Amino acid sequence: MKTIIAGTALAVAALAASQLALAQNSRTLDITWIDVEGGAATLLVAPSGESMLVDTGYAVGDRDAKRIYAATQKAGLRKIDHLVISHFHGDHMGGLAALAKMIPIERFYDHGGTVDAVDQGRLDEYKAVAGGKRTIVKPGDEIAMAGVKTLVVSSNKALLASPVPGGGANALCSDAPLMSAAGGENQRMVGVLHSYGNFRFLNLIDLDWQMEMELACPINKLGTVTLYQTSRHGSLDGAGAPAFLGAIRPQVVVVNNGPRKGLGQTDTRIQPVTIAGKPAAPYEKNSYLRLAKLPGIEGIWQGHLSLLDNNPAHSTTTDIVAKVDDSADCQSHEITAKVAADGKVTITNGRNGFSKSYVARGN
Repeated sequence: MKTIIAGTALAVAALAASQLALAQNSRTLDITWIDVEGGAATLLVAPSGESMLVDTGYAVGDRDAKRIYAATQKAGLRKIDHLVISHFHGDHMGGLAALAKMIPIERFYDHGGTVDAVDQGRLDEYKAVAGGKRTIVKPGDEIAMAGVKTLVVSSNKALLASPVPGGGANALCSDAPLMSAAGGENQRMVGVLHSYGNFRFLNLIDLDWQMEMELACPINKLGTVTLYQTSRHGSLDGAGAPAFLGAIRPQVVVVNNGPRKGLGQTDTRIQPVTIAGKPAAPYEKNSYLRLAKLPGIEGIWQGHLSLLDNNPAHSTTTDIVAKVDDSADCQSHEITAKVAADGKVTITNGRNGFSKSYVARGN
């Protein structure tokens, strides 16, 4: 009798352990690209429930702080465990002060105290909010979040020194086009590479073409990625270097653009650079087409329909565009991703409920 009871107890314990493991494996890494009208605010919630927010959008009457707070509540969060402020431009940290009054923020991460004079006020505001919870990060640092690895790959004009597994020599570098530096905060930013099993999500925020080339040439230090959030909101004259994009080979791209910001926008401050008069290989100048022509690309999702370039061939299909109108006051729509432990990624358009799944290839 005792043997039967012991055996039953063991069976019950094994079943409970199996159910717990199944429950843990059924949880997903959840990513939300919050509509901050062409700014940036990306929320990650790990399977453990731990959270990270990268950037806080604009100030604009607390609009973006309210949208971010709504996303945290939808995710069931009582606090933000980690807040990364990539750099001190108004479209990336403007919503911070208001957001900090809406929900507790446990830890803050940034590139340090060097900024241009025009950005000093925002740095001072940030320091006042962060207080003693602030951490200055450098390339190679990891921000600990249970179950998800977040590697800092750029910060304060410094870049990752050694390639990650899967990185290596980049054959696209020999005649790759070069651009002049954007300078300032667009070279100082905290760029991060998130990894969850085979899934890898690269977010370099507004890092410029010149710095991308240093990350990709002659050695690709980042390997390949599952998902890439476009730098500079999809304005790929100042970012999206072909040798860089060809090296990371994203399966899926999310463009955090606005109706008149990012895709279709040009930056005349960024100019081609030649080395010893040697011409660079030709490349696709249109931002969307440059992404669409990448080998292995499976989907390009946009935060907004671009009204700067109304050529339908220069935009993704509208079922995977989160917002198709121009008003900053109307209802916002998010793009969300659920990443399973087995590498299945399901992305959903909050405007129409359209979903599509992908399977992470791994590095």
